[in-house]
Amino acid sequence: MQTAIDLGASSWKRFAAAEARRIMATFNINPDAGLEGLERALSLRLYAVINTQRIEWSSDRKHPRFFMDVCRVQETRSRKGMADFPCKSVGIVEFETFAATIDPRIRTTCLHCPPDTASDEYCGWEFTSWS
Repeated sequence: MQTAIDLGASSWKRFAAAEARRIMATFNINPDAGLEGLERALSLRLYAVINTQRIEWSSDRKHPRFFMDVCRVQETRSRKGMADFPCKSVGIVEFETFAATIDPRIRTTCLHCPPDTASDEYCGWEFTSWS
């Protein structure tokens, strides 16, 4: 399992950066686009087509939180009677890389991700930015 996690993290680091750059180029998202640019880019990811996700902003609009409500990978594992894949360490690499490619000032915090549990959502991430 650890080998799969390590390989996954390595692959996602490259893919997340490439995906962010392609989204920025295709949809005219400027470098250093800030949290609003990140929100737009997250909605244009491949994940957005296959998984149910949402973004909620803090009341002061300074901290968007991204939640994956339905994850096809984890749902498939569940249907097969398998435990959730412990993807937290891979997710940290993926979301940190994606956000920093959009804008290097963005910092990513994992709120929860398997093997952590939360009701009604698979993973949650919070993003902050320093100007």
